[in-house]
Amino acid sequence: MPSNGLGLKSRLGYLAERARRINVGSVIERAKEASAQHGKAVPAVVVDMLWSAGRHNVGFQDYIDYDFAILNRAERATYMTHPVSNQISERYAHPDFRHLFHDKIEFDEKFSDFLRREWMVVKPGNADELRDFVQRQGTVIVKTPMGQAGSGVFRYHAADVSDWDAFHADLLGQGRLLGEEVIRQHPDLAAVCPGTVNTTRVTAFFDGEKTHILAMAQKFGRGEVSDQMSFGGFYTMLDDDGHAVSAGYDSHGHVHELHPDSGFRIADFQLPLIDEVKAFVDQVARVVPQVQYVGWDIVVGPDGPVLVEGNWGAGVYENKPSVSGIRTGHKPRYQAAIKF
Repeated sequence: MPSNGLGLKSRLGYLAERARRINVGSVIERAKEASAQHGKAVPAVVVDMLWSAGRHNVGFQDYIDYDFAILNRAERATYMTHPVSNQISERYAHPDFRHLFHDKIEFDEKFSDFLRREWMVVKPGNADELRDFVQRQGTVIVKTPMGQAGSGVFRYHAADVSDWDAFHADLLGQGRLLGEEVIRQHPDLAAVCPGTVNTTRVTAFFDGEKTHILAMAQKFGRGEVSDQMSFGGFYTMLDDDGHAVSAGYDSHGHVHELHPDSGFRIADFQLPLIDEVKAFVDQVARVVPQVQYVGWDIVVGPDGPVLVEGNWGAGVYENKPSVSGIRTGHKPRYQAAIKF
């Protein structure tokens, strides 16, 4: 890669850190998983995984998730990977502005015009405000300011609270400080999973003039407070028109042709209001132009898109060949927009 922050220095740094933290047992377990699924010898897979990590910046879980064991060299080269994504994040997120995405309270303050829901901060002395907020909403989402990947997200019902002072003190004591109105999702999303707010991950890059949409993935929950995989969630990639390209899948080997609870066929899903979603992403990407590469989590509501959060460490969502039949990924789109 050119010397734009994604080159040899970044790669060597990644390799040094990866070598320091490598868990040989974990690598072998992943190799066994790939061997069982694709009929490859375990030693050969281990060698290939290590070579791919060292030479091509492929994370071990990337190798499993994107079925690298069955892809040829040219096909692998089209896949975005977490190590490369992390290098882009470090390069294109100014350190002085990352806190606006780390801290959920600061994020809500900065992006308040795009939240389209009520929210409040739990502070000492505002138990009455908290009671009024929760009773007015009926059900609320409460978050820890620094949670990630669905951790630190909780759902509370007004009917379950009998002592509001104790409830307030408990939230303060546990650092659950951000209260938000539950987002109403579009009926087309609720038809798949009504019990979870199902988010759309739009990975985008703002070059200072234009917002480039690099990849879109639709996540679906299982009735829990979050649609993250740690809560049983899964995803499917979307094409440029917002249509699902395959069944759903996760990083735990589960494939969902149908949603396990609603029976909705995942490959039939069409994200509503796709043009509004793209215009919305362009708007939010311009709010903090110093953070150019972001994974935006959006929910399409009945009246338009709603912003959930932005992730300056954008992560990676990609096609899974054994599920979709698509043996190429999104990396060329990243390269065209970011010039690496």
